Amino acid sequence: MILGFAAARLRLPPLLGYLLAGVIIGPGTPGFVADVALAGQLAEIGVMLLMFGVGLHFSLADLLAVRKVAVPGAVVQIGVATLMGMGVAWCWGWPIGAGLVLGLALSVASTVVLLRALESRGELDSSNGRLAVGWLVVEDLVMVLVLVLLPPLAGVLGGSSAAGGGAVEGSLWTALGITLAKVAAFIALMLVVGRRVLPKVLWWVAGAGSRELFTLCVIAAALGVAYGSAKLFDVSFALGAFFSGMMLRESEYSHRAADESLPLRDAFSVLFFVSVGMLFDPAVLLTDPVKVLAVTLVIMVGKTLAAIALVLLMRLPLNTALTVGVSLAQIGEFSFILAGLGVGLNLLPREGQNLILAGAMLSIACNSLLFAAITPLEQRLRARYRWARELALRPDPLSELPGTVHSESLSGQVVLVGHGRVGSRVADALLARQVPVVVVERRREAVEALRAQHRPAVVGDGAEPSVLIQAHIARASLLVVATPDLFDARKMVEIARALNPGIAVLARGDDSAEAELWRQEQLGAVVASDAAMARELVEQIVALRGEPAVHGGHGTASQT
Repeated sequence: MILGFAAARLRLPPLLGYLLAGVIIGPGTPGFVADVALAGQLAEIGVMLLMFGVGLHFSLADLLAVRKVAVPGAVVQIGVATLMGMGVAWCWGWPIGAGLVLGLALSVASTVVLLRALESRGELDSSNGRLAVGWLVVEDLVMVLVLVLLPPLAGVLGGSSAAGGGAVEGSLWTALGITLAKVAAFIALMLVVGRRVLPKVLWWVAGAGSRELFTLCVIAAALGVAYGSAKLFDVSFALGAFFSGMMLRESEYSHRAADESLPLRDAFSVLFFVSVGMLFDPAVLLTDPVKVLAVTLVIMVGKTLAAIALVLLMRLPLNTALTVGVSLAQIGEFSFILAGLGVGLNLLPREGQNLILAGAMLSIACNSLLFAAITPLEQRLRARYRWARELALRPDPLSELPGTVHSESLSGQVVLVGHGRVGSRVADALLARQVPVVVVERRREAVEALRAQHRPAVVGDGAEPSVLIQAHIARASLLVVATPDLFDARKMVEIARALNPGIAVLARGDDSAEAELWRQEQLGAVVASDAAMARELVEQIVALRGEPAVHGGHGTASQT
């Protein structure tokens, strides 16, 4: 706590303090030495709880929405990073097996580090954040296969294995088939049984009316599913906890579950960084500085540039490419597991494990600083280079309405900005009444889903003139802002009225005082969420009492 606070006061990420605390109490430095094994177990709990929390906010639809980019991107990036690691090991004269283990360990990023970085920046629920998380989930699935396939291949790669060539080939295909079957069974069980059972269990426990029992149920679900998944299906604890969170998201108590587990998630996830620091031996910086530098460059430069290039090749904007690239500029838990397995199979020398730990320590320490540099770096590149401006402003295939949209749907239509929890219900209601609607939404997956239903939608920020132009705001009859932030809505209204002076405006606001200022400035009509809720409650009360509805008059509902 002291070192984390000191780092925060120095305007550095607190996790730097946690890492340093681990180094101080670790076996690599003089003085008190803490229990490394116990710290690792506590850190494992932190990883599970953190991944469980992400699952509570990350739906299956979010995961499927980024599959077209995350799956090929993660697989190719792992291949490129592995080849870079093997090339470095070849320069050092290491055998091919050691180079393969080193490259694989350097290729997979830490989900825990990424989540903490995205949470601190408020980007976990953004489109870039969801893409980065989906990318790392794919990496985790690939590493599950690697951990299973490495032992039967150890003999071929120069490690300790008594099996012959034919036996290796047979055991390899057998291990691969069994692993794929287990992963498929795990996913099927979670999707079929988990989505039905876990939310019901949460409902039953909540009905008992005991706060501590509900909290215990949430923790038991996270740790129990994670442990059972690891033992029965050979997937990682973290992946099991992630899927259990995704399944509990189906429950109406998912927000409460997230709130109840938050303090434990924060406390135990801190211990993950402490445990990383405890594994680090500072002496390696003095004995092998060149090798440490080479490993760190592969992690933070080579792997990052490869990911950025892949994302740009998939025609995504520069900011998305930089975010994904920086997200992968570190290594963590899976790298430690791979290194330990490699040493146990006599594939990786002990020196390689120390280099991996050193690279993890340095890359984790610098990752938050790299995230903070994304915006300044993008601005500098756009200011200096034409290619950067073109990449930043490149036309997204979803930023323009398809030519198949009928012209009648683009005259007198409603332009709806935001297709979240509120906006999607508004769009469905208008569609049921056959009112033409064009949706403007930042999330690409939401726009893809709407277009799959042949509904007009464009991706982008409603506060950008080019986006509203693509929504044909000049011919619209009404602008509806379904996002709660009235600050951004003000800019949308200014642009809309510049392009269409006669357009009507209706906005959503979560703050009554801000909504009143909005009305005073005659920016348009506004519905405050508390007032709308009060009106709905009054209507329900009147209906339940069997009284005739009262129209007009005074009160919160009518004023809205």
